[in-house]
Amino acid sequence: MFLRLWHRSFHIHDLLFAIGLITLIVYLALPFRFASHYEYIEGSRIEAALVQQVTRNISLQGVFECRYVEVLEENRFVYNLAHYHEAVHRQEEIRPGGEFRPEQCQAKYSTAIIVPYRQREEQLHTFLTYMHNYLRQQLIHYRIFLIEQFDHKPFNRAMLFNIGAQVAAEYGFPCLVLHDVDLLPLNSGQMYACTPLPRHMCSALDHWRFRLPYRGLFGGVVSINTVQFQQINGMSNLYHGWGGEDDDLYERLVALGIDICRFAPEFSEYTMLKHKPERPNENRVALLRAATLRQHSDGLNSLVYKEVERRMHSLFTHVLVET
Repeated sequence: MFLRLWHRSFHIHDLLFAIGLITLIVYLALPFRFASHYEYIEGSRIEAALVQQVTRNISLQGVFECRYVEVLEENRFVYNLAHYHEAVHRQEEIRPGGEFRPEQCQAKYSTAIIVPYRQREEQLHTFLTYMHNYLRQQLIHYRIFLIEQFDHKPFNRAMLFNIGAQVAAEYGFPCLVLHDVDLLPLNSGQMYACTPLPRHMCSALDHWRFRLPYRGLFGGVVSINTVQFQQINGMSNLYHGWGGEDDDLYERLVALGIDICRFAPEFSEYTMLKHKPERPNENRVALLRAATLRQHSDGLNSLVYKEVERRMHSLFTHVLVET
């Protein structure tokens, strides 16, 4: 009996050892799947790379321009600061609709932050509190647009970005940041402004061990000039459910010869808030294969939706839609 138990435990030990060894091999091999080397804009060149564009009301402000060199040179880790998470400080500075512009100087950059949304109240509260405290330190002019899908169809993130881009254009914003509600920047120097090329902003994400999974990744948080977004006909409206729409967006850029850029990793660190996964889009692979074939007929020019309501909340412009 004793020998039988000993023999059984020996086999279990071997099995556990083998599993551990395989796990170690996979762990060591996995980093080679990541794009460990990729081109990026160094911190010393970031300000020169930003495109100075503002809405008309900012251009008429008539005071001296804001300075950004301190924000970029400092680039401090701010996610651990308790007051960034507790409440929106000096909320009276924020205009109805979640718009902010510095009064002490004229902003050089006007940015519409577009957030697709449905039923993530806790994350939304965290996002709004942190981002308003974060963004005002950058002395940019910005407005947060929350585009909420009101119907019960599978979540269509790309279509909500298209709707948000159209709404932001109505307000004259020259720069768009397409922003998931579950991602937050960790360092203060990640400027929420556009560069001449579309920019992948969250290339160092904690979910990926702060490494870039592949060079063509262009999702999570991206900035793109409004004119460029219109030039590529926005994003596809056909991705109902999770997955594929970001790669489709990248293919649209490639098809028109538009490259992307990134800031140095120390400026691009983000954290992902915990959430339940969305229902996958079963057709995402087939859709992605035909991405460029549909580019000129599927996007901003084929966008059909119903705007249920538009309200100016104290911290965001709320656009409620049926897709």
